[in-house]
Amino acid sequence: MLIVDEEQKFGVAVKEKIRSLKANIDVLTLTATPIPRTLQFSLMAARDLSVIATPPPNRYPIESEVVRFSETLIRDGIMYELQRGGQVFFIHNRVENITEVAGLVQRLVPDARIAIGHGKLEGNKLEKTLLGFMEGEYDILIATTIIENGLDVPNANTIFINNANNFGLSDLHQMRGRVGRSNKKAFCYFITPPHSAMSSDAQKRIKTIEQFSALGSGIQIAMKDLEIRGAGDLLGGEQSGFINEMGFETYQKILQEAIDELKENEFKELYDDDQNDEIKTYVKEVQIDTDLELFIPDHYVNIVKERLALYQELSQVKAPSELDNFEQTLLDRFGPLPEASKGLLDSMRLKWVASKLGIERLIIKRGSCICYFVSDQQSPFFQTESFSFLLMQIQKAPDRLKLKEKSTQNGPKLLLSIHSIDEIKKLTSILQSLVFIKETSAS
Repeated sequence: MLIVDEEQKFGVAVKEKIRSLKANIDVLTLTATPIPRTLQFSLMAARDLSVIATPPPNRYPIESEVVRFSETLIRDGIMYELQRGGQVFFIHNRVENITEVAGLVQRLVPDARIAIGHGKLEGNKLEKTLLGFMEGEYDILIATTIIENGLDVPNANTIFINNANNFGLSDLHQMRGRVGRSNKKAFCYFITPPHSAMSSDAQKRIKTIEQFSALGSGIQIAMKDLEIRGAGDLLGGEQSGFINEMGFETYQKILQEAIDELKENEFKELYDDDQNDEIKTYVKEVQIDTDLELFIPDHYVNIVKERLALYQELSQVKAPSELDNFEQTLLDRFGPLPEASKGLLDSMRLKWVASKLGIERLIIKRGSCICYFVSDQQSPFFQTESFSFLLMQIQKAPDRLKLKEKSTQNGPKLLLSIHSIDEIKKLTSILQSLVFIKETSAS
């Protein structure tokens, strides 16, 4: 097993080089802020993701504030920390003038004991400096991002990050994590130029790091980082993207459609086992247009945020058993379902049945329903046993079910009309009777 701690510090090339040392190797990556590519793999279910959101006991969220460079603010922040017996980090990531910054801080707080630490110091001197700070020999450590990982100083609970707009989200979150490691209230000041002087992406990063300051918020920060930077080339070294232009969910949907298309066409022979005509789903998403009421009424769930969360949860339901659990949760929390909510849940069941029948769209209005089959007339669906069974069932009920062909700009479309429909459950039952169930003989 390969365990990669602080995964955000390892590039793709480095990790792949380590993995190549062994033919078969399991990889466990640990990080507070996964890089966009790793997070994307997890969201695609290509890798398992486990989130530890429970903070250690007696920890407080770090109070984060975005400020302009101000000698008064820096002096007051340092003095407050020193008066309560604490220590201070001051991050300045330019070795060329870090001594000048140390001199400025010394001028603001003459009595403070100040140390400087950066990567160009000799190893022994740097180690002595950091150990001295940890043991309380210094009040203020002026340092570069070298302190980002692994430095645990419970007594240091104020940090200033100079030119925070030049850092990535992962760096900012990791440096903020250097304080607040005890039961004392901690403060983090992100020193930035005016918004007008920052790039668009820098503004988004600063807004995100200020917004997500709760304990265990690293995963939310990583999600925003994924939106800002994009997942890049999942199989290459490029790191660029456009997720933020279209929204994360739309991006995921388009990506999944592209993968399914490759499976069905260019790499069809590799997925022969998955292409069983009677198991395969020819419709990825079913659209329902109706004049029936299908929603969660505000008198049933009167908090807007809660209703939106329920809609979001419902959209993630993929199986009848999950839908049953969702319905039971609603009953337990809010009481008996109103008719509109029952219809909403029934519409989910309707979509699953319609998908099995190769129906892409359902229009349910004025007591009738029109079902549009797969648009592609060359689709293999029309050669399956399922479609043959459906035709046979339609012929048995000519008074209620009628099959028609409609001419459109994109070519002819096959549609099925169903009469006397006054509720979603009734339509679901009718369509369910058209689903072909393959008989299996016992061996």
